[in-house]
This record gives sequence, structure tokens and C-alpha cells, in this order.
Amino acid sequence: MVAPSFDILGGQAVQAARLLDRLRQEPGLEVGFLPVNPRLPGGLRKLQAIKYVRTVVTSIAYLASLFNRVGNYDVIHIFSASYFSFVLAPTPALLIGKLYGKKLLLNYHSGEAEDHLHRWRRSAIPTIRLADALIVPSAYLVRVFARVGLEAKPIYNLIESDRFRFRERRPLRPVFLCNRNFEKHYGVDRVLRAFAIVQKRIPEAELIVAGDGPERFALEQLASELCLKNAQFTGRVGHDRVVELYDSADVFLNGSEIDNQPLSILEAFACGLPVVTTDAGGIPDMVTHERTALVVSRGAHEQLAASALRLIDDPTLAQSMIQQGREECRKYEWETVRDQWLDAYRDLARGSAAGQMGPAKGVLTTTAETDRRR
Repeated sequence: MVAPSFDILGGQAVQAARLLDRLRQEPGLEVGFLPVNPRLPGGLRKLQAIKYVRTVVTSIAYLASLFNRVGNYDVIHIFSASYFSFVLAPTPALLIGKLYGKKLLLNYHSGEAEDHLHRWRRSAIPTIRLADALIVPSAYLVRVFARVGLEAKPIYNLIESDRFRFRERRPLRPVFLCNRNFEKHYGVDRVLRAFAIVQKRIPEAELIVAGDGPERFALEQLASELCLKNAQFTGRVGHDRVVELYDSADVFLNGSEIDNQPLSILEAFACGLPVVTTDAGGIPDMVTHERTALVVSRGAHEQLAASALRLIDDPTLAQSMIQQGREECRKYEWETVRDQWLDAYRDLARGSAAGQMGPAKGVLTTTAETDRRR
């Protein structure tokens, strides 16, 4: 499995770790992990603290690891994002895997896929065609790839419900949580603007903003300009503390402009937080308005605020959504997706035609990813 380690903040690292842990418990599989962001040994690690130099030395170490280890495996499962990340991480793995004659599974996760495929069409699409199977976590991305003639097969992201703590929230407190990376397309600024409206109505309302990224300074400035009170920026919250993070809040807010299948929404479901979210990307495929979440238009922070207040004012609706969200998590548990992962790996390892990419044939609803060693 070729994927980011926890040194890189994001859902791919979480998914890789969860899947790796489960697969290693399966009899008949031997699974290895190769991080796209390997740590250099000893004193060389200091080079990874220097901008630009970090990219060069990490890429060299990553390429060396690929050449050294790919030959030992039957199937290479490659996690993928978009843009330059696609060039730096999955592209070398696809090329070196092809050189070794291995079966290649590209597991594409980015909600920015449509723009990536449009802007980088001449390079991205031929590179993706090197894979023997293209797996995505949502029907939304299946449709995106179909529009450029690529057949993708969906399998849901994995949520470990038993690792999260469900808490009853009666009554629902006006304590809101936003847990997204600080990237423009995740719309954390929309959440801040929505909370400013909420706070005018409920002065004691609280907002917990967890995460980090290039927009941190701008977001903190915006919070100051909006004169927000009781708004706490926690910084990056480690995976060992994420359960405590969800437990501290009562309502989850998501303001995405571009998205695929946010793990944070599934984690909120598992912990018992009702969700208010925009309709970005693949989110409408994973939530149902007024059943598992309240869904508003992208960019509409006023609607986000109104829906947040609606949950506080309507405890019956809130409790119904909490229970429906908890049930929704079953679709993403290992017991539900296990056979799809294993079948996909077996098909590839046997050289089955089922694992070959071909022209897009429409929206499909089966299959997944894995890594099996000889």
C-alpha cells in the first residue's frame, strides 16, 4: 500500500491506516506499507525541515523505496490526490509498478478531481490509464471519471464506529464544531461567518475550530474582524485525541466549497453530533436533507447559520437526525465493505479481466482495493 503517513494531515492518511490495520488481520494476506512521505534517517531528517529542499530529498527517498520494495508484491495499492500531489506521489508508483509488471490499483480520493482532470487532461488521464483498476470512495467521483471516459468503481470510506464514543445530547447545547483542514475549498471561513450570525441570537454559543493549513492566519484574522467570542482555534488535533474533540461539541458544521466524502461527517455521525453541511461535490450522495443532515447551498453562510439555529430550536428533528446518522455509519463499517476489498485484490492478483480498466460504462456500485504479498 502506497499512501501518506500520519505526518501528512488529511483523510488519505486516516483511510490508509484504518485499511492497513484491518487487512493485516486477514488470513492469506501479507500487506506492506510504503509512505509517500518517508522520514529520512538521523541527521538527514533536518533537511526535511527546509522548504523546497524537503520536497527534493523526500522524493528521492520515496523513489528509492519504490524501486527497492515494489518487486516483492503482487498488487500495488496506490492512494491518490490531485494536481502536484498526483505528480509527486501516485505517478512514480504507477510508472515503477508498470516497469515491474505489477497489478496496479489507483485509489483516487480528491474532491478536486473534476478540475484536476480538466486542467491536466493531457497528462493526468493517460497516467490514470496505467492502472489496472481505478477505485474511488463515492458515486460522485464515479460520475466525474465517467465524463472523461474512465471507468471507476466505488467503495465507501472505512469508518471504525467502535473507536468513536457515541454520546446522547439531550438537550442540544449551542456548542459547534468545525474539523477540516484550513484550505480555501473547505470553506472554514463560511463556518466563521455563520457562527457570527448564530452568536447574535445566542451570545453564549461556542465554536471549536480544529485543524491547520495555509489559511490559518487569514481565518484567525476573519474571526477577529467578525468579533467572534467563544471561538477556539485548537490547531491540529492528533488521531489519539479526535474522539475527545467530537465529544466536546454538540453540532457539526461543514462549509465545503469542493469536497468528496468527508470523513469528518462520518465521524460526527458515529459520535452523535447532528450535521449541518453544504451540498459540495459528493456530500449529497452521503447525506439526506432533514434525515441524516441539514443540507444548504455552497457558499450560503446565512443558510448554514439558519440551519444550525433550527437544530437548537427543534430538538425532535435533532434527535431524529442523530439516530439516522448513527445508522448511516453501518454502510461504512468493515463488515459491510470487507468482501469488496478482498474481491478486488483477488481479481487483480489473478490477472482477472474484472480488474482491468476500460471505457466508461456508467455508474457502477461495487468493488475496492488491497495489497497482497507473495
